Amino acid sequence: MSINLSDRDENAFGAAAAGQDRPELQKALEEIVGSGITGVTLRVRDERGEWAGSAGASRLGEAAKPPLGGHVRIGSSTKTFVATLVLQLVAEGRIGLDDPVADHLPGFGLDRRITVRMLLQHTSGIFNFTGEYYEDGTMVPGIPATTAGKEWVDNRFRTYAPEELVRLALSRPARFEPGTDWSYSNTNYVLARLLIEQVTGRSITEEARRLILEPLGLSGTVVPTTQTEIAEPHAHAYYRYEDGGEERTVDVTELNPSWISSGGDMISTSRDLGTFVSALVGGRLLPAGLLAEMCAPRPTPIPGTGYGLGVFVQDTGDGGIVINHNGGAAGHAALMYATPDGSRIMTGTLNYVDDAALSLAVPFQQATQRLVDEVFRGGEAGPAGSAG
Repeated sequence: MSINLSDRDENAFGAAAAGQDRPELQKALEEIVGSGITGVTLRVRDERGEWAGSAGASRLGEAAKPPLGGHVRIGSSTKTFVATLVLQLVAEGRIGLDDPVADHLPGFGLDRRITVRMLLQHTSGIFNFTGEYYEDGTMVPGIPATTAGKEWVDNRFRTYAPEELVRLALSRPARFEPGTDWSYSNTNYVLARLLIEQVTGRSITEEARRLILEPLGLSGTVVPTTQTEIAEPHAHAYYRYEDGGEERTVDVTELNPSWISSGGDMISTSRDLGTFVSALVGGRLLPAGLLAEMCAPRPTPIPGTGYGLGVFVQDTGDGGIVINHNGGAAGHAALMYATPDGSRIMTGTLNYVDDAALSLAVPFQQATQRLVDEVFRGGEAGPAGSAG
């Protein structure tokens, strides 16, 4: 049974829980804010019940904390929703995981060795349209993404067609031969979106609403595609950049998310994310065999962390694992974690000041690891893995 709380009730509940039951979690949130994050909310459900808390500010220069029921752009946590939709089509027999993607999307001239599985697993080798970082330290840019400074700011209301993003990526050299390595690429999930739309004849927004959002009652979750606004309540997102030698900080809460498309465009709440990931690992969205495939990790360069089909599989360092997919870009971020049996769920939201140098990437990784340690390891330090 789901319980709906007003934001005022949620804030009161979170404050009471923070003071009485889980002071270690509230302390972790305060430390996260101390590392430079503007605001953070957290929701935990485990054998001790449900806890929610927040710290920091909803807006720069103001004292009000981020709303516990606030909407947030969830970035790459979107990928888990998209992968689930693809796997639902696999379950229906409409596509196969090892089908060549070119059979379903013939218009792009894709390498026929690239399969549906490779898209979801990030093993296609296709160039990442938001830019590729190589081991020697070089970076090959794609579209003006959040690493582009003023150029991204000036273009943040532009509409990009998903086909445009794919064609840009395919105009660049592949990172490796299909299936021979692993590299995180947003292009894989834009192709997955186009695959869903081609096979079903419906938009990804319609399919997400029909197969996930409405069945689970995720009333705070949307697939905005090009919609610029975000529903109230929400904390504010910011971006810092240089303009004519001067440093400027701008509110980027409203933007056109088509620049990232289904690589990370969705909006949700921490409660909805908890409901979604709980239903996912609980087998309510996928048959057992496909859920097992989804959660079967392929090695990645990230210590203690593999990647399945739209999810990271992280070793907690004490013999346990968590299924997760965080996401963050342009001053908003989301956390989404669950044990495979669903007995512990952790979701959260962050708002911060982003910049081209990704200055808060390391504090974000350290913060999420601290929370994983607290919730899934009882406060013991685990491997310094990073996901999302």
